[in-house]
Amino acid sequence: MILAAATNENLAEISNVLIYSAMAVYTLAFFAYIAEWTFGSRSKVARTASALTPGTQAKKAPAVTVKQGGGTAVRERPKVVVRAASGSRDVPDGPGAHGGDEKGDLYGRIAISLTVLAFLLSLGGVLTRALSVERAPWGNMYEFNITFSTTAVGVYLILLALRKNVRWLGLFLTTTVLLDLGVAVTWLYTESDQLVPALHSYWLYIHVSTAILCGAVFYVGAVGTILYLFKDAYENKLAKGGKPGSFATSVMERLPASATLDKFAYRVNAAVFPLWTFTIIAGAIWAGDAWGRYWGWDPKETWSFITWVAYAGYLHARATAGWKGRKAAYLALLAFGCWLFNYYGVNIFVSGKHSYADVGLGALAAVGF
Repeated sequence: MILAAATNENLAEISNVLIYSAMAVYTLAFFAYIAEWTFGSRSKVARTASALTPGTQAKKAPAVTVKQGGGTAVRERPKVVVRAASGSRDVPDGPGAHGGDEKGDLYGRIAISLTVLAFLLSLGGVLTRALSVERAPWGNMYEFNITFSTTAVGVYLILLALRKNVRWLGLFLTTTVLLDLGVAVTWLYTESDQLVPALHSYWLYIHVSTAILCGAVFYVGAVGTILYLFKDAYENKLAKGGKPGSFATSVMERLPASATLDKFAYRVNAAVFPLWTFTIIAGAIWAGDAWGRYWGWDPKETWSFITWVAYAGYLHARATAGWKGRKAAYLALLAFGCWLFNYYGVNIFVSGKHSYADVGLGALAAVGF
């Protein structure tokens, strides 16, 4: 028994070391991403803001000469519509943070390698934390935070492995992951302990794991939405003949077009919404097993439902012609704000049936039920 306790304590210490090591490597990755953006700003591509300058939005196709009635006539070639959506623009995607600069691209690749290493370290920290308590590592907000940040980075790396154009996410991702882990180790840290009786269920693995995955994907969608709003404002300014500042030009010209960012955010949120629906249903079933009722309008349950309604409203609005673009984007950010409040706000400021004082904030309180 004593040996087992000592082993668990050692595993907990190893977990802490791995998490701090991951933070150190994420910091190095952060600076590598900064270097990628910095060298990319010096490239010719990044210095040129011509994609949307007046007169270049719809370049005229060369005229053609045709025979007509024994003579010749000059006719214009028909216009080719690239995007059929109302109000859309024919704007090419930017080259990425490196801006076409070889040294910038090198730093970007180094940043990705460091991100992979940090991900493996944080994953090791999560797994050793689980081994130290011999249960799923989702018993309090500290454990949920380190698992959530690891999952978010995992989603990013999977998208990269699938050859999706998401390298522009790297700097924003590592910044927020460092903040998340900093909050976890500074204010949310809780010693390893056993779960309260209500949490001893196989539904812990089903419900909480899906909730963590949903949160990570919703986060990626939220970043895409925020960047879409900035890029759309930039394109609007250029379309109206305005001249953005050199810094805005350098950054925005390297991002994907606003239409691409908008489509990316929508597809990400739409893809994970059914899983979020399953998460709430699984939580209700678990509540029925643990407390003898499926729904009680506890603050956590209420905000989980509010989050579901917000994302459902966003997806419905996004599919409606009058709510495409910025209006739908604001609704998407509101929905993600509901998810964040469901996690941080309800857990910290609102007491309810989902709080377990003897282990910090229980896994049920962490995300869904």
